[in-house]
Parts: sequence; C-alpha cells; structure tokens
Amino acid sequence: MPAPTDPRRDTYQAYFHRRWNHLRDPHVRTLAWLLDAPDLLDPAAPEWQGRIASIGAMDEATLSWLMTIDRDPSALHAWLDIKPFTRLGRYAEKLMAFYLRHQGRLFAHGVQVRAGKNETIGEFDFLLRQSDALVHWEFATKLYLLEASGNGRHADYFVGPNLADTLGAKVRKIMDRQLSLSQHPAAKLHVPEPIVQAQALVKGWLFYHGKTPLPATPAGVSSGHCRGFWCAHEELHWVAGERFAILPRLSWLAPAKVAVEQSLDRHAVQEALASHFQTASTPLLIAQLEQRDGYMLEVDRGFVVPNDWHSRAEQRVKQAG
Repeated sequence: MPAPTDPRRDTYQAYFHRRWNHLRDPHVRTLAWLLDAPDLLDPAAPEWQGRIASIGAMDEATLSWLMTIDRDPSALHAWLDIKPFTRLGRYAEKLMAFYLRHQGRLFAHGVQVRAGKNETIGEFDFLLRQSDALVHWEFATKLYLLEASGNGRHADYFVGPNLADTLGAKVRKIMDRQLSLSQHPAAKLHVPEPIVQAQALVKGWLFYHGKTPLPATPAGVSSGHCRGFWCAHEELHWVAGERFAILPRLSWLAPAKVAVEQSLDRHAVQEALASHFQTASTPLLIAQLEQRDGYMLEVDRGFVVPNDWHSRAEQRVKQAG
C-alpha cells in the first residue's frame, strides 16, 4: 500500500522553497504563493471559453517588491487587519487587493450590487482598470478532497473538507452566476464605467486519498495544480515523516515554514489529533516537515478527516446530483 507522500512525485513544495525560502513573514509568503502558484483551473482549457484569468509570470519588479515588503511588513499587516475569526477567502482577497493596488490596476474591491435597500444581487470581487474600461475578476482560493468511492474524478467528486460544497458546484456558481453580474441592470448603478470582460482567478489545492494511485488531472484543472493527500484518522499510520505541524486556517495556502521548536514529533501530533476528534468533526490540515537551513519546511501536506468522512462525502456527492 503506497504512502500518501510518494517520493516519485516532484512536489510543488520543493519548487516553492527553492524560490521563496528567503521570505520570513508568513503573510508575504502567502502573497508570494497567490501570485506564483499554478492556477487551479487551466486558462487554456476549452470548457472555460477564455473566462479564466491568470496572473502570469512574475517580473523582477514584483520580486523586488516582495523582498522589500518582507523586510518591513507593517503596511501589509495594517492592510490585512486580521481578526480572530477572519475567513480564509477574505484573507486571500485582501492580499490580492494589496498587490493589485500596488500594481495600479485596482479600480475597486468588494463592490456590492443591490436592488433596493434589502436585496443584494451580488458582489464584484475586483474591478481592474483596462484602458478606458473595466475588467471584472471573480477570485477564489479553494481546497477540495477527491472522495474515495472510485465513482468518478471530475469536479463534482471533489468535496470541501467540511462537506459544504464541491468543486463542480463552485465552478458552476462562478461561471453561471457571478461572472454575469455586470449584465444585471442594477450593476450599472454601482459601476460608473463599462465592464468589457469577466474572468475567474482560482487558486487552491486538491487532495487525493492516500491509498489510491496519483490520478489523471481532472478535465479543466491545471496539470501542475498543487496537490496533497487526505486520510481518515484511523489511517494516520500511512503518513510518512517524523516532524509535523497542524496548520491553522490562515496558513492553508503557502507551504509551511516553521521554527524547529514549534514542530511536533509523531507522538505529539497523534495525541493532538486524537484529542481533537474526541470532541470535534472538523478535518485538520497537517504538514509533514523536514529541517533545512535552520527551519522546518513543509515537504507534503494532507487533511486528516474523521473516520466517517468518506461515507458522508460520498453521500454529499450523491446529493449534489
């Protein structure tokens, strides 16, 4: 039975650390991930009909800017204004807004469209300047797990850790509803300039069950997308490694860089997970770590889910149609 951390896989983590290990601030590292990570959806895939946005290759000016921010991240921290219950999606949006504002491309962020006082039609995540018009970007950062029944591998079989949605449902919502917001009559009352294009920028990770071979890339998903594993709590023995970290939600995006003394040995992470699942059913994201250059760096990551998660995920997929 192959371990989830298959050494044959050239991991995204290895690439990220080669490129960004000099960054120290965790929020700057997450911003670097947002700008440099593979798109979750392939912009060239025919099914998207050109409606997937991409940041593109990073230029030297942006590399230098990130290094400058890392030396003094106070302005970024003030912009983020993180609260105890800040949502991951909101956190990522504010990081992206910080970058787009620096680029001089940001016209507006989070513009709500209302019809009357009590009806909200939707919200423009980002409106970007393009000559004398605007471009609408819908932005999402998502993590999904491929449920392990073997019934399918397309987008509807990728389920959120808390079973709240699926990749297929999220994509349909973006494509069918959110990207058409500018066509609503009420939108003209909130946006003073014409919107000439609407696209989705989607970043994230997909997680595959540890006992399955690495599957073919799902249709419409970038072949180089960020990957991890998932296992039930009772399957934890499959996970290789001796040092770990349990990642808090705002650390779910960029590969982890942890002080040596903050890492957990195998016994400690097993105890922490056992304690968690005694009272909660929320999946936890763990990073497998190795020591390099005075830090513990992530070499693989995976969700540890409750033992009944698999059956509930399969049922969630059936309910989704």
